[in-house]
Amino acid sequence: MVFYEGRAGGGRGYFGVQRVLRIEDDPADPTHAYAILHQGSELSFESAVPRLQEGGAPYETGLPRFGGYNTQAVRLISDADFDKILAAGFSSKAHPDRLPRTGGIERRAEGFADIQEAFDPAPRARILTSRTFRDRSFAKQVKFAYGGVCALSGLELRNGGGRPEVEAAHIIPVEHNGPDVVRNGMALSGTLHWMFDRGLVSVDDDHSILIAERSVASDSLARLISPDRKLLTPNAVHLQPHRDYLRWHRENCFKG
Repeated sequence: MVFYEGRAGGGRGYFGVQRVLRIEDDPADPTHAYAILHQGSELSFESAVPRLQEGGAPYETGLPRFGGYNTQAVRLISDADFDKILAAGFSSKAHPDRLPRTGGIERRAEGFADIQEAFDPAPRARILTSRTFRDRSFAKQVKFAYGGVCALSGLELRNGGGRPEVEAAHIIPVEHNGPDVVRNGMALSGTLHWMFDRGLVSVDDDHSILIAERSVASDSLARLISPDRKLLTPNAVHLQPHRDYLRWHRENCFKG
């Protein structure tokens, strides 16, 4: 399944994919049914895809340029159109804020230095099954969303080639069916990533940073965490950590 967001919902266009586990009839209405989705298979696109291609034709064959069938909540899409949207969503695109692999840093960038590889749409199944592909894409998206800055410390560290030293951390881990979307991720330094995964730190609904006080020495805490104990988040709401994912981490990982 590919997700589309029209202008009324925010206007991102096509923004991600997820696998359908099964279809279940609605017991209250025989004309309706539910698509049961696999939570861990969700993957957001590296670049949102507009409804129209560069030549002005819709990505979905047969749709009008504006209005009409576009507004239906669920519709079938051909394999060829699906592949075109995937290719656009994971294609390599230049961005003015991305840093070079080598050379000096002239200004703070909101991107990351890794060069993207061209997307090959042929083995479509790998989007839902290959951990290598998904981990790489998830890491790129999270680092880009956070501008290479650690969400818990507020520090931006880069190596000599301009690459950010932060890591992309899942809030709900992959082994617990966590999806590969930015809202289930945070950019963290290596030490804080380790602490977050082990429940020594967590985040409340208001983005306050929570500390397992009995497990972390106070002097270490002062050096590691942002002084205001507030999580640094992307400006765009659709990229900020989802409260359901944060709650899962507090209830299942946090040792505070």
